[in-house]
Amino acid sequence: MRNTVWIGAVLIVLGIAGLVFENFSYTETKPVLKAGPIEINAQEEHHISIPMVGGIVVLLAGVALVLVGRRSA
Repeated sequence: MRNTVWIGAVLIVLGIAGLVFENFSYTETKPVLKAGPIEINAQEEHHISIPMVGGIVVLLAGVALVLVGRRSA
């Protein structure tokens, strides 16, 4: 039952991170043209938003797993 507590702890951390970092973005570089020694790249920016409800659900699931894991141990 120790694994349940560890998974719950990871979910708690992910839930808190989801609530703190609601939006984040990253840049991806893609090759557009490769012609011999000439190479042209384009940068594409991606935005990811994490809904608050998702963070809360993951956090509550983690707390539930920790409580269940401790009671059964």
